[in-house]
Amino acid sequence: MKKTFLLSMALLSGATLIALKPLTKPKPVKLVKVWETDTTLRTPESVLYDGNNTLYVANIDGKSDSLDGSGFISKVSLDGKVENLHWTGGLNAPKGMGLFKKRLYVTDIYRLVAINIENGQAEKTWDAVGKGAFLNDVTVDKEGTVYVSDSRADKLYRLKDDKWEVLMEGDQLNKPNGVLAVGKDKLMLGSTKMGALRTLDLNTKTMTTVADGMANTDGIVPEGKGNYFVSDWNGQVFHISADGTKQPLLDTRADKINAADIEYVAKKKLLIVPTFFKNKLVAYHVE
Repeated sequence: MKKTFLLSMALLSGATLIALKPLTKPKPVKLVKVWETDTTLRTPESVLYDGNNTLYVANIDGKSDSLDGSGFISKVSLDGKVENLHWTGGLNAPKGMGLFKKRLYVTDIYRLVAINIENGQAEKTWDAVGKGAFLNDVTVDKEGTVYVSDSRADKLYRLKDDKWEVLMEGDQLNKPNGVLAVGKDKLMLGSTKMGALRTLDLNTKTMTTVADGMANTDGIVPEGKGNYFVSDWNGQVFHISADGTKQPLLDTRADKINAADIEYVAKKKLLIVPTFFKNKLVAYHVE
């Protein structure tokens, strides 16, 4: 009777009734293992897709902060075959990579190295500012501006129009590792000290936490439509929806398998995970 009365009153007063749609949760995502490489890789820290059929892999091959020159870059096909193990070498614990036109940008502990992808030769380097640098991840926006995180010194570098500078520094960065350019005015940052995925407005230098509780945040890659995959170096991978909903997808900590700087090949729905100490890449189909 009460519902009927309210409906009648609404109709008499000319009110418009609106049917409210129930809130829906983001669609669950799962990973299905497709392939893994052999174990000839040496401490693979990051993987980067070239947009064609090649995955570049940064191999530390030693301690993560050793100036030993034993680090190298490999080329792996999209079906998991190591096509060129030592494509280029002589690097110091290479980690993050970014690609723009004919240059592959790679972090080299205290410097950023630009490698010509046609011949594998280093063309130019840029040194970090100050002591104790630990340059980690790299991202390049669509205009060719390069951003680099320094996990130990709490710094964020920018290379724009061949000008190398400290864009930001300080405790507010919370030991940044993963970095991803989104458009011209925003970066996604993985702050390892607080285990969070955050956005950085490049105009105002303000940061907003999107999701937390991810421990040692490492790789950040876009799925599309504002969604991201984020890895925790300890061995976890998460899916972060545009509204900040966090869904765990992979947990290999019990097997002591790391999940370092990941890559996502959208056209294949393929998520590639470098396993660090296990010396291989593992690929998963995203379903």
